[in-house]
Amino acid sequence: MTERIETVVLDSEGLSAWIAQDRKILAMFHVFHEMGADLVVSANTIVEVSHSRVNIPRLQWALSRIKVEPVTEQAAKEAAKLLKAAGLHGHKYAIDATVAEAALRQPGPVAVLTSDLDDMSKLCGSRVKLIAL
Repeated sequence: MTERIETVVLDSEGLSAWIAQDRKILAMFHVFHEMGADLVVSANTIVEVSHSRVNIPRLQWALSRIKVEPVTEQAAKEAAKLLKAAGLHGHKYAIDATVAEAALRQPGPVAVLTSDLDDMSKLCGSRVKLIAL
């Protein structure tokens, strides 16, 4: 990862891996920190990663160190436009669309850490760098 990245957006897998202290993710975050990149999540991502086995104190610690983008009415409308443009619909893609929408309004260059390259590619096009998890 030699190119400069200003903002890194995490999907649920990225946030979950950070909470679980996955070594690969921690190594990536070290590189992002050295670049001075900001870490961002969509507020919906918090909902997606929250379940009975999540380490809540660790989640709260992680959230205290990143920017949480709200899902406002305007953001939801923009996410719906992204879904329509990508030919996607339904609850399966709704949170991905809000993650993509949040990524597309961040200062660039922007990268998205994602486990879903296919859908994120459809939603974001070439406007963000996708990093597979």
